Amino acid sequence: MSKKQKTIANEITLSGVGLHTGNEVVMTFKPAAPNHGFAFKRVDLEGQPIIEAKAEYVTDTQRGTNMEKNGVQINTSEHVLAAAVGLDIDNLLIEINASEPPIMDGSSKFFIEALEKAGVVDQDVDIDEYVVKEIISYKDENTGSEIILMPADEYQVTAMVDFGTKVLGTQNATLERISDFKEEISSARTFSFLHEIEMLLEHNLIKGGDLNNAIVYVDKELSEDTTEKLKKAFKKDDIKIKPNGILDNLELRWANEAARHKLLDVVGDLALVGTRIKGKVIANKPGHLVNTTFAKKLAKIIKKEKRNNVPTYDLSQPPLMDIHKIMDILPHRPPFLLVDRILELTDNYVVGMKNVTMNEDFFVGHFPGAPVMPGVLQIEAMAQAGGVLVLTSVPDPENYLTYFMKIDKVKFKQKVLPGDTLIFKSELITPIRRGIAHMQAYAYANGKLVAEAELMAQISKVK
Repeated sequence: MSKKQKTIANEITLSGVGLHTGNEVVMTFKPAAPNHGFAFKRVDLEGQPIIEAKAEYVTDTQRGTNMEKNGVQINTSEHVLAAAVGLDIDNLLIEINASEPPIMDGSSKFFIEALEKAGVVDQDVDIDEYVVKEIISYKDENTGSEIILMPADEYQVTAMVDFGTKVLGTQNATLERISDFKEEISSARTFSFLHEIEMLLEHNLIKGGDLNNAIVYVDKELSEDTTEKLKKAFKKDDIKIKPNGILDNLELRWANEAARHKLLDVVGDLALVGTRIKGKVIANKPGHLVNTTFAKKLAKIIKKEKRNNVPTYDLSQPPLMDIHKIMDILPHRPPFLLVDRILELTDNYVVGMKNVTMNEDFFVGHFPGAPVMPGVLQIEAMAQAGGVLVLTSVPDPENYLTYFMKIDKVKFKQKVLPGDTLIFKSELITPIRRGIAHMQAYAYANGKLVAEAELMAQISKVK
């Protein structure tokens, strides 16, 4: 049974302060359409620009994962995205009136609670899941940080950290299934070492920090001068070191809370891949830089595999629809009927086929000495396959016609020659609404992608 994409049922707002700016931030989670993914909308800026949560927009990983698109920034996005992934959400619009989400208690706990209160609901489109078939890895030779992704029955994450200090040495944390995220990982808070806190204070950062939203591990002697700075920054009358090596006024939720938070960060950063992952992640000494670099690599691999994922069918078997059934649905007729068979048809996509022969009418005038199938007719053929998908959504397809509204992102990769067998796949980008279909279409021949395009068409009843 296929899994459905998820969003939230209602919008919900929460507020707090930004960790580094100290400014009050208002953030609203809103439902989003299928295949929308995660995106941030800066409602405080002119035009309310949107930044999609994609690895390609990551520009900086100092003190968090920071994205920028067209000069607009979103900082420290990882805790919010981890919460969405942890609740199995696929589509979410996050409206925010600042560059960084509120830090809350330094974990994903409050974001989880808000999203659950809004209600997680199924949508009418199947999930887009990347199934890992072979090991994919990336290693930062300078730091020794490494991420390995291997095949598994579900999304799993293991984080192994080694800080090389007496106060916080080697720790591990594992998430066996994403349904455990809420209880096992989401409440793990961000942390820092004392020497890092001193540096951040010197640079006028962590204005929103206090001892309730960040664990501070004391890895050096606490001088009188530093003590006074911390008392002032955290608005405390006194600052002391607890026996376990952290500053006071805070109890650890787990002995390995640091490793659990690093795992939380991995989940949030890998959300930037843009699709669900079916595989096991092993992150050794993870950090935002290695996490997002791996996310960029994986996103490129997935994009390439999707483009080159040539459908394979036994063409000796009877098709789902032969030419006669196709003509019962499509109004086209030779020489403009460019689909010979329908091989597969679901609510969301269709796969069609055409045998390209030397007898095609267009070869008479299109390079007779070196016949090549015109690119515009390849697009038309993809659209006709998509037309079968769209017209089967109405009870009386013979009473409808399909008209182009828009063609976008067209690319031709290979020539199509006489003797080639073309396979077309057209899949809905968004559900059909008001007779309008928005599709991503691909054409394959000889085991290669030959053309691709985004197509938009509208079905209209014959008067």
